[in-house]
Amino acid sequence: MKTYYTPVDKIDRKWYVVDADGKVLGRIATEIARRLRGKHKPTFCNFQDNGDFVIVINADRIHLTGNKWDQKVYYKHSGYMGGISSQTAKEVLTKSPEDLIYMAVKGMLPKNKLGRAQLMKLKVYAGAEHPHKAQQPEILDI
Repeated sequence: MKTYYTPVDKIDRKWYVVDADGKVLGRIATEIARRLRGKHKPTFCNFQDNGDFVIVINADRIHLTGNKWDQKVYYKHSGYMGGISSQTAKEVLTKSPEDLIYMAVKGMLPKNKLGRAQLMKLKVYAGAEHPHKAQQPEILDI
């Protein structure tokens, strides 16, 4: 059996709006990653980008379960000796709430050129407004 390959001009990309108000970070991130990859479509192909665009609003009202606000730590390294820095999830939320969702979804996508292309279709906003009304996005209830 041959693998079905969707021609690029026949890929149907939709826009979805996800309201993160009161939602748990990991549960919402898995569904967003699934939509970005296109796994919900019957034409899914793991080497092709045929996913949809996802807009996340109210990222500043996301929830974490348990004591993760204080115990979950995000690390980054500058590349220099002793250049590691860390932030808790609460500090990331106060500084830039969009990064919480962005980093969670990024970890669920492939670590290659295809994953980077799929991540560019994710738009995250802290407030309830977004500038993508012209694309007429559908509301995705998670």
